[in-house]
Amino acid sequence: MPADFSRSRRVGELIQRELATLLTREVKDPRLSLITITAVDVTRDMGLAKVFYTIIDNKQFKEHKKQVQEGLKKASGFLRYELGQRIKLRIVPNLHFRYDESVIRGAQLTQLIDSAIADDKDRNIE
Repeated sequence: MPADFSRSRRVGELIQRELATLLTREVKDPRLSLITITAVDVTRDMGLAKVFYTIIDNKQFKEHKKQVQEGLKKASGFLRYELGQRIKLRIVPNLHFRYDESVIRGAQLTQLIDSAIADDKDRNIE
């Protein structure tokens, strides 16, 4: 079987879809209303799932990031239980939530590239 379709990857994608549904429909914590699950990496033994998320609202980012992390930590038991009910696995992985900084880094790199192109155009005009 190709490495792209490994069991842990398929389970990670399934967990990602189910967590997104649970966070939008079942979790009532207002701290978790503006997050998006970007990826889920599951270990080969299915004991641990690293859940990467990003925050949609960038206002008051650092303060909001701590609140979201606390909310996810508090809801992790509920989310794991619900995953066990929805996904038929012998072992439901422990959920460890990590903030995904790739979205912010991508935006920063895009901004740098745009400013470099603008500077280059300004230099060629003169």
